[in-house]
Amino acid sequence: MTEASSPHISFPRIVVLGVQPGTPPFRIVEIDGQVVGEATALVDVLQFASAHGIRVHDLDDPATVRWVGGDKFSWRPH
Repeated sequence: MTEASSPHISFPRIVVLGVQPGTPPFRIVEIDGQVVGEATALVDVLQFASAHGIRVHDLDDPATVRWVGGDKFSWRPH
């Protein structure tokens, strides 16, 4: 059995991609594999989650949110 088909592997519903340059810089947010918008701050991620019926209790839980290219405090390009 491959990892992709294993019933014991879960993927977070929320994925926050790395910081993109812009004015202001932003991070693309995906929920359930679909792009839902651009976040410029942590509160935006929570608003997207809420709009999709997701209650986030722990932003550091990798089963809930996957942070790509930085953590929840990374909002400026390197």
